[in-house]
Amino acid sequence: MTSHTNEADPVLIGLDSESRQMVIETVRQLKNRLLTREKILEYDKNEIFPEETIREIMGPDIGLQLLFISEDYGGIGGGTRDCCAVIREMCKICLGIGTAFFAIQLGADPIIVGGTEEQKAKWLGAIAEGNTLVAYAVTEPDAGSNLASLKTKAEPVTNDSGEITGYTINGTKQFISTGGYADFITLLAKTPEGPAFFIVEKGTPGFVQGKGEDKHGIRASNTSPLSFTDVFVPAENLIGLVPGKGMKQANKVFGYTRLMVAAMALGPCEAALEIVIPYAKERIQFGSPLSEKQGYTHKLVVPHAVRLQAATTYMDEIALRLDSGESDLHVEGSIGKLFATEAANRAADDAIQALGGYGYMTEFEVEKIKRDVKITCIYEGTSEIQQSIISTFRWKETRKTKGGFYEAICREMENMDSDVNDAGCRFYGLAAEVLNNTVMLVHDNRLTRKQHVMFSLADMMTHVEIGASLARKAVALSKAGDPEAEKVKAMSRIFADEVAQLVSRNALNILMGSGVFDQKAARDFMEKNSYNQLVCSSLNVINDMDLVADILFARQS
Repeated sequence: MTSHTNEADPVLIGLDSESRQMVIETVRQLKNRLLTREKILEYDKNEIFPEETIREIMGPDIGLQLLFISEDYGGIGGGTRDCCAVIREMCKICLGIGTAFFAIQLGADPIIVGGTEEQKAKWLGAIAEGNTLVAYAVTEPDAGSNLASLKTKAEPVTNDSGEITGYTINGTKQFISTGGYADFITLLAKTPEGPAFFIVEKGTPGFVQGKGEDKHGIRASNTSPLSFTDVFVPAENLIGLVPGKGMKQANKVFGYTRLMVAAMALGPCEAALEIVIPYAKERIQFGSPLSEKQGYTHKLVVPHAVRLQAATTYMDEIALRLDSGESDLHVEGSIGKLFATEAANRAADDAIQALGGYGYMTEFEVEKIKRDVKITCIYEGTSEIQQSIISTFRWKETRKTKGGFYEAICREMENMDSDVNDAGCRFYGLAAEVLNNTVMLVHDNRLTRKQHVMFSLADMMTHVEIGASLARKAVALSKAGDPEAEKVKAMSRIFADEVAQLVSRNALNILMGSGVFDQKAARDFMEKNSYNQLVCSSLNVINDMDLVADILFARQS
C-alpha cells in the first residue's frame, strides 16, 4: 500500500491513492451501519460517548487506527495526506466521533516521535491490535495552551543503589479528550530535568479519570479531567527513557497535529455546504428558488465554498511536503489550522442563516455542526495562540531573510501571472509586497510589542500564504487543461480580492491605529506600496461569484 514514485522524485510517505480511497470509502460506509444519522443525533442529544462503537471501529473488521501506525508495529503506514483525508471524512459525519478517533492518534504521537523501539513495539502494537483507547494528557487547569506553565510533577524514585526505578506523579489535567475511557494516557509532567512524557495505565493507584464535562458541542466525545495523587510510574514508562525531552517531542508534531485539526474543521464545513446547497434549489421564495438569489448565494454560500477550496488546497500542499520528508513546518500547521477552523466556524454560522428557522432546528443538523465546529478554533491551541505563533515566527523569518521570504512569493506570483493572467496571481503578489514592507515598518518602529498589531500581521500572513497556494493550484490545473480549472481560477480570483482587501485594510489599520504615523506618512507608505492597485482587486468579482454559483448550484448560465 505504500506510495512509490520514480527515482527522480522523493519517496513519499503513505499510501497510494487507490488504497487511500479504499480507506475513505470504509469511513463512508460507517454511515450505513455504525454511524447512522439517527445514532449521531442521539449521541448528541443525550451526550453519549459511544465507547463500544469506537472500539468496533478499531476492531479487526475495520481497524481504522492502523492508518497512523507504521507497518513495523502492525499498522499500514499512512502518511499525513492519508490521515488528513480520513479524519476529514469522519468529521464530516460527526466531529465528536472524529475527535474521539483523533484523540487516539494524538495520544500515540509522543510514542511515535520519542519512544524507544521496545516502547513502540509494546504500546503502538497494543493500539494496532484494536483493544486500546488512548488519550493525550497535556492541558492543565491554569496553563491552557501554555506548556511552559506546566505544574504536574514527576519526582524520581531511586533504589538503594541510587538508580531511578520510577517516578511519583502529582497534579491535574483538564479537557482531556477520551480521558475518562482511555486504557492508557501519554502524560506530560515536569521532571527535575524538564518536561517529559510518561505512559500511565488505567487503574494505576492514585490515577483518577474524572466525570465527563457537559459540553456545548462535540457531545459524542468524552472530555474529562484527570488527577494524579502519588501515582507511581515505572522508569520504563518514561517515553524515550531520557527525562527533559517532552517539550521537544510535543513541538515536533505540532505542524502535523494542527494540520489534522484543519482537516477536522473542513469535514463539517463541507457537510454544511452539502445541506444548504440542495435546500436552496428546492426552497421557493417570492417566485423563484433561493439558489437564484445573490443575497443567498453570494453572501451565505459562495464565500465559504471559496474558503473551503483555499483551505483544502493549502492543507494538501503542506501534507505533501510533510510526506516528502520536510520537518519543522509548525508555522505552516498553525496557518492551516487558523484559517480552516475560522473559515469553518463562519460557514457553519451562515449555514444556520441560510436555512432560516429550519437551521435552528435539530433535525436539519446545521445547528449541531455550528456547536461542534467551534471547538476547532480552541483545541490544539486557540486561534489567538496560532496568531501569536504565525506573526512571531514569520516576522523573525522576514527579518532574517531581509525581506526575502515574502519577496519570493511576490516574484513567484508575478511569474505565474505572466503564464496564466486570470487566476488572481497579480493581486496575491501585490499583497505579498505590501505585507513584506508592513512587517519591516512594524519592526523598525518597535510595534511588535503591540499584540493587536501582531495579530493583524498574522491574518495578513495567513491569507497571503493560503492565497499563494490556491493560485499555484489554479495555474497548474489551467496548464494541464483540467476540467476543474475554470472553477478553481474563478475561486482564486474571488479569494485574491479577499486577500487584497484584508491586507490593505490591516496595513492601514496598523499605520493609522498605532499612533506612530501621521496621515501623510500613512498616505506616502500606501502610495509607495501600490495601494491603489491593490484595491482594484474587486474588478469583476461579482461576475466571478455568479460563475461559481452557477457551478455550485448547477444553474443554467
